[in-house]
Amino acid sequence: MITQDKKILIAKDDRKEVYLLSNMANRHGLITGATGTGKTVTLQTMAESFSQMGVPVFLSDVKGDLSGIAAASSPSGKIAERIEKLQLRDLGYESRGFPVAFFDVYGEKGHPLRTTISSMGPLLLSRILNLNEVQSGLMHIVFRVADDNGLLLLDLKDLKAMLKHVSDEKAKYQEQYGNISAASIGAIQRGLLRLEDEGGDLFFGEPELNIEDLMQSDENGFGQINILESQKLINNPKIYSTVLLWLLSELYEKLPERGDKEKPLMVFFFDEAHLLFNDVEYSLLQKICQVVRLIRSKGVGVYFISQNPADIPDEVLGQLGNKIQHALRAFTPKDQKALKAAADSFRANPEFSTEKAIGELAVGEALISFLDEKGSPQMVERSYIVPPQSQVGPIDDAQRKNLIRTSLLAGIYDTAVDRESAYEILTQKALADKEEAQRAIEEKERQKQMVLEERQRIQEERLRMAQERHQAAMQRQSERAARSNPTVVDQIIRTTGRTITSSIGRSIGRTIVRGVLGSIFGSR
Repeated sequence: MITQDKKILIAKDDRKEVYLLSNMANRHGLITGATGTGKTVTLQTMAESFSQMGVPVFLSDVKGDLSGIAAASSPSGKIAERIEKLQLRDLGYESRGFPVAFFDVYGEKGHPLRTTISSMGPLLLSRILNLNEVQSGLMHIVFRVADDNGLLLLDLKDLKAMLKHVSDEKAKYQEQYGNISAASIGAIQRGLLRLEDEGGDLFFGEPELNIEDLMQSDENGFGQINILESQKLINNPKIYSTVLLWLLSELYEKLPERGDKEKPLMVFFFDEAHLLFNDVEYSLLQKICQVVRLIRSKGVGVYFISQNPADIPDEVLGQLGNKIQHALRAFTPKDQKALKAAADSFRANPEFSTEKAIGELAVGEALISFLDEKGSPQMVERSYIVPPQSQVGPIDDAQRKNLIRTSLLAGIYDTAVDRESAYEILTQKALADKEEAQRAIEEKERQKQMVLEERQRIQEERLRMAQERHQAAMQRQSERAARSNPTVVDQIIRTTGRTITSSIGRSIGRTIVRGVLGSIFGSR
């Protein structure tokens, strides 16, 4: 709800109106309060007010009831009474819906929200996987090796393939990049399995979200309200907080410097903000502080929503100039200390005790302190948050599906794309290496067979030559034997000759003897 002089009406009572100056809206803010005190309605009122100003908004729907921003309200009960009591229609209040785009990491209740492993980077990815310092260092090595070798890391299978490659080739990479521990590789691989089970395989991939698609306006000049469905996502707080931090980082990296303007370029609401800072490493906390501090110059306002200001580190809390505090209940000494700390963070108003008022606030009532024209905190005011112009509570599934189907982003992110990246390249390389190894084995076997065949040929040749030498030796021996000893045939011939000669000799001898004896003694 905007007045002529670019002020956003946030709260009102019988005595005064509380405005947020549009040119101070990028100085960041904080909405805190116990459960059930009205933080979500305050977020909804602010989001639709920025939209009406023409400023795109990004917010997370943790409870599942912010989809009603897309539909006009039908005021009744206490909301109707407050509208009437505060005479809000005279100030321009009217029931209306606002342009909405739904996003969902799981792709179930909105356009799929994706980013690539490379865009997430090793620091944020280490946070998701809850890696220690050594394991985080190895993650940086994996990213560096991928960059140096021109290997794109787009989805989880790319990162898993890269981890295996670095592990297999660690002897090659250790000298240049440092120690590569098998234990750390295993820890990261186990973390990736858990991340995949939690839906990480859906979040990492392409088409990657284009930040410019979050910064659109409708035909009436209203800024688009981008709602991240987070009911399921909040069950994985590491992924939830890292997704939102990644979005902030993307805005910071890609938006140009614009300085202070009459209104923000975009406003970002971070619900359940304490999840961002739970167990956060110092290096990551420094990055968060840097992004929050510097993104103001890009025209982006960041508003954290949590139960207690103590949930936000002092380094970040000191940068949040616009504050809305709903009721806090102090049942324990720790709660009382937190309540006092919350009260002390406001510029005191002499009309009431801030500390006492925090415990007395009704539902929808808040303590508010915004920055003035000079950027200084105004005195805290106690007032009622203006009810939303849109529906309080969720729209039904049919309405949501129709809005998703008719969205300007319909068809852009709905179908995943899997182009050639580290997994495909390393898989092809592994296949080529396997084929090369198989060819090497086959060549080795062929060479081995050739050697065996050559050896066999030589052996056969040697055997043949040995046989020839043996035969030649036998031939020579036969010839010598033939010269020195008659053969059987010769012996037969000689024996037969002697036999015949002897027989003839005896016959002749008998004849001669008979003739001699006959001549001597006369014939008878």
